Amino acid sequence: MRSSYSIQSHLLLLCGLISLTTQKDVPDAFRFPPSEAVDNVNPLIGNGGDSPNGSGGMIPSTSPPFAMTRWVAQTSENYVSVTPYNYTATSIHGFQATHQPAIWMGESGQVVISPGAGQVQPKFDNRGMSFTHENEVITASYYSVNMNAIEGGQILAEQSSTSRVGHLRFTFIDTRQPYVLVEATRASVLGSSDSHNLTYPQGSIFINPDTREISGNNPERQDFIIAPVSTPAKHWSGYFCARFDQPFASWGVSKNNTLFDGQTSGNGTLLSGYVSFSPEVVEVSVRIGVSFISVEQARKNLDMEVPDGNTLEDTATATRSAWAEKLELIKIKGASKDQLQTFYTAFFHTLQYPYEQSEYGQYYSGYDDAVHQGISYTGYSNWDTFRAEWAWLILFAPERIPGMVQSMLQDYKEGGRLPMWKNIVETNIMVATHADSLIAEAVLKGMAGFDLETAWEAVYSDATVPPVNDTTTVYFDRQENVDYEVRAGLTSVYEEKGWVADDIHSESASRTLDYSYDDFAVSVLAGLLNKSEEERFFRQRSLQNPFTIFNSLTGFMEARNASGAWAGPDNGWTEGDKWAYTSDVIHDTPGLITRKGGNATFVKFLDEHFDGGHNDHTNEPSHHIPYLYSLAGAASKSQSRIRQIAESNYNASVNGLSGNEDCGQMSAWYLFSALGFYPVNPVSGLYVVGSPFFDEVEIQFPLSNATGLKIIAEGAPSKPFVNSLTINSADIPSPIISHNQILDGGRFEFIMSSRPQAWGSSTLNNNTDLTNEQGKSPQYYIHGP
Repeated sequence: MRSSYSIQSHLLLLCGLISLTTQKDVPDAFRFPPSEAVDNVNPLIGNGGDSPNGSGGMIPSTSPPFAMTRWVAQTSENYVSVTPYNYTATSIHGFQATHQPAIWMGESGQVVISPGAGQVQPKFDNRGMSFTHENEVITASYYSVNMNAIEGGQILAEQSSTSRVGHLRFTFIDTRQPYVLVEATRASVLGSSDSHNLTYPQGSIFINPDTREISGNNPERQDFIIAPVSTPAKHWSGYFCARFDQPFASWGVSKNNTLFDGQTSGNGTLLSGYVSFSPEVVEVSVRIGVSFISVEQARKNLDMEVPDGNTLEDTATATRSAWAEKLELIKIKGASKDQLQTFYTAFFHTLQYPYEQSEYGQYYSGYDDAVHQGISYTGYSNWDTFRAEWAWLILFAPERIPGMVQSMLQDYKEGGRLPMWKNIVETNIMVATHADSLIAEAVLKGMAGFDLETAWEAVYSDATVPPVNDTTTVYFDRQENVDYEVRAGLTSVYEEKGWVADDIHSESASRTLDYSYDDFAVSVLAGLLNKSEEERFFRQRSLQNPFTIFNSLTGFMEARNASGAWAGPDNGWTEGDKWAYTSDVIHDTPGLITRKGGNATFVKFLDEHFDGGHNDHTNEPSHHIPYLYSLAGAASKSQSRIRQIAESNYNASVNGLSGNEDCGQMSAWYLFSALGFYPVNPVSGLYVVGSPFFDEVEIQFPLSNATGLKIIAEGAPSKPFVNSLTINSADIPSPIISHNQILDGGRFEFIMSSRPQAWGSSTLNNNTDLTNEQGKSPQYYIHGP
């Protein structure tokens, strides 16, 4: 989970702001193709502070969108809540192929390449080389750093990568004999940084001087302790094959930090292989293919993505081109340099998850411990990303959505459940089955190319089949030795009374509200598939159950025990409190407003929420709340709050991302808000209008036949309030727009004002005509039927 932002981290912000302005220029060879959007990506945003908690938890990796492996300079041995690179570090210990998808998840099957000169140093603490940020170049596609070699001289390291291949080049300057160490296994930290429960994975290493290769495997998977007991993934491993461009002068294996010169293979713990080069060698290039299937597949991936003869410049150009293709879809006028860096880095962050798990038509599945044909992804943080990140991907990476949905369906077929938080396999982290929302939203917005029958079967199972031992297992956060959590508490009380019982299950109040929303998503999918009986059943349950925990005496949502007794206002929440979750009925805002006493009372409640310091934007349950003013006839208050949140939580410094990125959700909130609209209820196909940040934005959507979308909001940087909105010259009287209006493109024209305006202030209620773009019945309204 997430800990609070430290004062020390805040102080270090000043250092970060200074250092970021003194980086070396990027060499011309690594600026091709030209792209202002890519140049505005600052991969250091969200990596500041003495720990990643509260400052983003991101790393300056150099990999293409949705890469299976991200390559990053290694300053730390990473585990849950520790990144492999932190801006406060002063030494680099190698270059890591990481599969850690989010800071509060564990690492899996990584490999580390560490250059050196003189005596081989296999131990992490002994091999660190000092550096300064002034000697780093950091971009989305190329990284370099000049390090001080331990025994004198310097080593210039340069790095880029494709999805499954890292490409590094080391230049040895006035050093002793150059070498490169390849680390297969290390001591693995299980749990968080507070526990330090160590295990010692046993890997393998093979050195082939004839082919100039070092290969092996690493079975480390730090989150195995919280995986469902029915999916042990016994044969899981990360495999690698490193190929060098220089002949080996000598070689050896390190076991438990002891060197065995001349050995060409080894198995065990704390295992590395190393090769030395002739003292006359100045430059060494190495390409490292990785795989979740086998060493041979890693070698094939290497040959496919960075074949012999490709230079580091070639690799970096291909990766930069991949980023340019996406980031150039949006062009902005009227933004400062800091705002451009904030925006395009956020865009960069949203296009990293979920990440590829398949390898050219096949993939390893930990659910049944077998290799299958097909496309697969991992790194699904669904509790976070269902809110806005998924909607962003549907707009800007629609070509990926069918494979991402089909991947979840394959997980269901192979393991019996859709993923909640998949990191190679399920991890049972967070609550509810928001894959239901992802699938329903994809179908609603016209995505195709996946099995609809299996999709319905899977979401129906989520909504009707409780986990094993449901009445006797708490399913608390990161609980070990349990099976799939799915909708814990579905048995009996939720089905019969409408709430999850707090005296049986953890996080019961949050579960009740989340399950209700997921029921709404299931009903949307049922309607799209013409399953009218199921649509009615789940729609009714979705609208009734949230208010079973509304305490009319206090005006807040509150957990309840199985008997019906109130469990206390502070019980039962997931990373939030009664203030955040009382507003968490995103599929029936009018129902919530009615129970709060009407629009005026609800607006007053929202004012108390914000003015009382209860809004915690560092965590996702608060993300939709500023937009709720607009659904209660107070759109100008939404506009003001949105600007305040953006200015307080996002900037172009190393600490410029509050909370943790959470697989793109933090950035997706900013991106949608900057454009001027946000998907409060993702499965409605509708967006609530906020306050665009820039004078003009031009958007081209992938796979769209439309000419593009132009958002005009002249004066927006200094005028936060909306006086009016027209779409292709048609007046928009309420702060609601549809997905198809966005995709159809044309001209959105906002007239902005420096003072609050009455636009969008009319009451939105159950009778407001908000029929969605597919002409479906009113139950698809953003705020209920």
